[in-house]
Amino acid sequence: MQHEKINYLEFPASDLAKVKAFFNAVFAFEFTDYGPEYTAFNNAGIDGGFYYSKNVMATTTGSALVVFYSANLAETQGKIIAAGGKVVVETFVFILVIHAVTSLPCGVINKARIR
Repeated sequence: MQHEKINYLEFPASDLAKVKAFFNAVFAFEFTDYGPEYTAFNNAGIDGGFYYSKNVMATTTGSALVVFYSANLAETQGKIIAAGGKVVVETFVFILVIHAVTSLPCGVINKARIR
C-alpha cells in the first residue's frame, strides 16, 4: 500500500451475481462474498468491491469513468458482448489511443489501447 494513494474502490450493482459472472468471464476478476449484499474483487489491477444497490453507476449520471487496458481491443470487446455487455459508443481513435465504450451490468466502461 502506498501512502495517500487509491487502494480500494467500491461500486454499486443491482445484481451481484451477474456482475460477478461478467467480470470473472471477461477480466478474470476473483471474488470473495461478505454476505448477500457485498462482494470484494481482486486480480483487477486494484482491489475493490461491489455492493447491492438499486442505483447503478453510469457516466451519463456523473459517475467515474473506469478505464481498462487491452492489448487486443477487438478480442476484449468480443468477450464483453459474449458476456452480455453492449457497445454504446463505437470505437474511435483519439491521440494515438483507440477507445471503445461499452455498457456493462454495473455501468459504463471505457476500453483503451495504445495504437
